[in-house]
Amino acid sequence: MVAGSQVGHQSDTPGSNISDVDAEGEIEVMSQRQLIWRRFKRHRLAMVATVIVVLFYVVVVFADFLATNDPEDSEADRQYTPPQWLRLFDGIKPDLHVCRLVGTRDQFFRKVYERDCEQKVDIRVFGRGYEYSLFGLKLDRHLFGVDHPELTAEDTVFILGTDVQGRDMYSRLMRGTRLSLLIGLIGIFISLMMGTVLGAVSGFYGGFVDNVIQRGIEIIRSIPTVPLYLGLAAAFPADWSVERRFFAITIVVSLFAWTELARVVRGRYLAMRQEDFVTAAITAGASQRRIIFRHMLPSFYSHIIAASTLNLAFMVISETTLSFLGLGLLPPAISYGTLLFTAQNLQTVALAPWLLIPGLFVVVLVLSLNFMGDGIRDAADPYGS
Repeated sequence: MVAGSQVGHQSDTPGSNISDVDAEGEIEVMSQRQLIWRRFKRHRLAMVATVIVVLFYVVVVFADFLATNDPEDSEADRQYTPPQWLRLFDGIKPDLHVCRLVGTRDQFFRKVYERDCEQKVDIRVFGRGYEYSLFGLKLDRHLFGVDHPELTAEDTVFILGTDVQGRDMYSRLMRGTRLSLLIGLIGIFISLMMGTVLGAVSGFYGGFVDNVIQRGIEIIRSIPTVPLYLGLAAAFPADWSVERRFFAITIVVSLFAWTELARVVRGRYLAMRQEDFVTAAITAGASQRRIIFRHMLPSFYSHIIAASTLNLAFMVISETTLSFLGLGLLPPAISYGTLLFTAQNLQTVALAPWLLIPGLFVVVLVLSLNFMGDGIRDAADPYGS
């Protein structure tokens, strides 16, 4: 019995050792990119956050397709219509619909709505609606739509209610997601270029060049942002179009987002410029530009990606804050900040709390970007524990 148990024990041990050796051997032949992806997949919170961020950018591309009504369409008779939640079943029978809203006047002659689930508004998947352009094509199909859209609240679906002008909050939120995240992407591109180039030059050359760039960064970081935003908002001409104001806000926010990345890149270059591979490249006669951008920069791409992800959250918050205060984008532009601008009045929020839903989207997006950035940063050192 003892011998049998020993044999069984010995047969189990080599199997586990072989699997460990195979795993270690597989790791040894992996590229740096594969190792980073391997570690990133283990960060479950970062993976969930990444899926959420991807969904947000799906909304950016297909905002009009996901919208149910024209975001610009207003009707005073639909003011402060409450949300109509989608219902998937009518009893036990599958049936996509919403309860019809019946509007009445209260004792103060305000229009109030009551749900009448005995009457329903049928929702059609891929139904027809307002016309929009997608990839150069003129389309009128939407993810959800009603069979016979009318301008009355009783015959139209408002998934997240309406605002003070009777405009569909859900459709405006889809359109606002596009604009807010586009500002973030363009701003990240500008700050990424400035931070990477200036940080690399500062760390590689050192000396006088490093002192000039670092003193410039300190001056920029010492400027109080709120008074600066106030001054810039006053300097923007009132007759500027939405597009001009969009790019102006993007550039202003970008000018304050690159400094931290530049310091991170500078520190990495200072640490690497004495490495053997840099010395070998200099000895081989490689140009300084090639050494900076082809030899040294790829060694910490993951750190730059992580920093850019975290800066994207800063861009979104900055645009939302400026537009909320009336210093950024202004109506008729639709963004998270302009949507929240209408919720400044406490009386309005008390009557229509669904106007705060864009703030919830901002919180979810910023948290997801931060969790995704943390996951990328943790996976940036694939040989770590």
